[in-house]
Amino acid sequence: MPNLNTRCEIQYKHVSQDETYGTEKIKWLTKAVVWVEKQDELPSRSESIKNGLAVSALRARIRMRFRRDIDSSMRCKINGETWQIISPAAMIGGRNEYSEMMIEKYSS
Repeated sequence: MPNLNTRCEIQYKHVSQDETYGTEKIKWLTKAVVWVEKQDELPSRSESIKNGLAVSALRARIRMRFRRDIDSSMRCKINGETWQIISPAAMIGGRNEYSEMMIEKYSS
């Protein structure tokens, strides 16, 4: 049984149009606030150079009570940090007990 001891805010992207300039305005809205178990992956050599900056990706796995309404277009906030959901939710356990997905955060 997972230790669901970390608060996680699941957010989805809402795109609207700026009335004056016609450009896209992106807002992240809360879909749900849930308890998760977060497990960090071991560090790897996943650094890359983007626009002259060294960027590394940190990955983790989160497990929560089963939900069907979360996908990889969403993100989550855990302890003030923003993580992108990078994999579709996998069902863990029998009878739709838990959902598990991979998340990723970038740092420079």
